[in-house]
Parts: sequence; structure tokens; C-alpha cells
Amino acid sequence: MECPTGSGRRMTLADAASEIQRRLASLFLPDADGHRPCHGGDERYARDPHWRDLVLFHEYFHGETGRGLGASHQTGWTALVTRCIEDIARMRSPADAHDRPAVPAALSGP
Repeated sequence: MECPTGSGRRMTLADAASEIQRRLASLFLPDADGHRPCHGGDERYARDPHWRDLVLFHEYFHGETGRGLGASHQTGWTALVTRCIEDIARMRSPADAHDRPAVPAALSGP
């Protein structure tokens, strides 16, 4: 199948599922500056020590930016992202683990 649609990239369904999992998890992981796409650039979540470890599980997300929208304390389907992050971390090779930060590097795209 083509993933993403219109990209010309062909992959198996398993690879497409992994790509979707990686993209979903990346909404919740901080970049080098501490910003998480799900927080939409709100500085307190990146800078304030009382807020920076708080991760909100929104009802849905902006398709371009990843900013969380709707209710911010969902514990349903959005909380499944924790499983995605665990799965991705588990798939990492132990041989290269010392060369990269724990999870964010594992989520970087091809």
C-alpha cells in the first residue's frame, strides 16, 4: 500500500501500522527544546518545572500541527499512545541504545 497517501512510498500493512504508531506517539514526546506537539506551543509545558512533565490526552488533534483539541483529560483511546511508545521503545536495538536518547530518536522518521 501507499503510505502516506500520495507520497509514492509503498509499504506493507505492518509497516504502515508502525508508521501510524510512530506518528501518533510523536505528538506526545518533547523535542530538544521541551516542546510537545500536543501542547501547541504553550511555553509553560516546555519551561515551567511544575507543568513540563504534564502530558494531556486530548480528545482529538490538529491534522497539521498535532496540537491537542477538545477535552484535555481523556483516558480512552488517546491513552493508548502509552502502549505505542512502549512498543516502539521495545523494538529498539540494544546495540545502538547508548548512542541516542531513549524514545524520541526511535520515533524519528526514515
